[in-house]
Amino acid sequence: MKKASATPRLAAPLLVILWLACCAIATTAQADRIKDLASVQGVRPNQLVGYGLVVGLDGTGDQTIQTPFTIQTLTSMLMQMGINVPPGTNMRLRNVAAVMVTAVLPSLAQPGQMIDVTVSSMGNARSLRGGTLLMTPLKGADGQVYGMAQGNLLVGGFGASASGSKVQVNHLSVGRITGGATVERAVPVALGQDDLIRLELNTTDFSNTRKVVDAINTRFGEATASALDGRTVQVRTPAGSDQRVAFMAEMESLNINPAQAQAKVIVNSRTGSVVMNQAATVEPCAVAHGNLSVVISTEPVISQPGPFSSGQTVQAQRSTIEIKQESGLLTMVQGTSLAEVVKALNAIGATPQDLLAILQAMKSAGALRAELEII
Repeated sequence: MKKASATPRLAAPLLVILWLACCAIATTAQADRIKDLASVQGVRPNQLVGYGLVVGLDGTGDQTIQTPFTIQTLTSMLMQMGINVPPGTNMRLRNVAAVMVTAVLPSLAQPGQMIDVTVSSMGNARSLRGGTLLMTPLKGADGQVYGMAQGNLLVGGFGASASGSKVQVNHLSVGRITGGATVERAVPVALGQDDLIRLELNTTDFSNTRKVVDAINTRFGEATASALDGRTVQVRTPAGSDQRVAFMAEMESLNINPAQAQAKVIVNSRTGSVVMNQAATVEPCAVAHGNLSVVISTEPVISQPGPFSSGQTVQAQRSTIEIKQESGLLTMVQGTSLAEVVKALNAIGATPQDLLAILQAMKSAGALRAELEII
């Protein structure tokens, strides 16, 4: 009897522990790391661009008559190599194409590192498949050379044509070179100057800014972080570079529970797409929806003259106008959660295009409790 009574006493604490563990797991699942919500000011990628030539094409290069800049570039390159092309020479090249080369220089990249490049046709080349990019300097916004690109292109497609027929799969005018550029110059980054760094949130949100400051101060002590505005947080770091890196690694891994995002409805007027977040709600309102269609048809009418008369046959036009309007009953629309809003809007029976006008009208009436953004 004593053993039987001891089992229920142990079960209750065990259930409490399991319940607390489930709550901890649920809290962790909803939390986001600071590195996912913010970035360090100054530590960012930079765009690079360059102009070059792709050679080795199988007759699919630029038609030099319509693209004289391809000939000019090739002539200039040959002169630098000690080859003089006589003036007025008509070079009918089909294996060369002028291209623009773009790349993204990662933050804190150092000379010698390899980055990927994208090569895009600038003229009227039919395909860049099988081509080789010649050495191309990549420049930044300040005009300085930060990388040098060269290599064989990989084009994710193919095409064939014969006797006026053409078959093409994917896009043939753009290729990519993995590790096709070498970093030649590093972008200077003043990280931790005066033992201070600044975190910039991805979106302006005063609530999340406050949460980030509280999380950092709770972990590293008061006055470590302070909010400058609704998007920027100033953090005091250790003096040594090694300690600073360790501090930032631990700081960006801190978890916070982000505040609920602003209620927003995104409407794409070109495709009819409607996307709303979980915070969007609808106040009670009544909506009547009915389609109106107008059909105008024109038919020829032949008018014949009377017998034994000197009249002539005349052709006229007769137009018929038909108006159809579907019945639109008033439908009660109300929703305090995303699932209820979707259910209420589906009950109207409107098409995606009609839904755009309904959402605009609901916003004007003050029933849609969300920001309506049309793109």
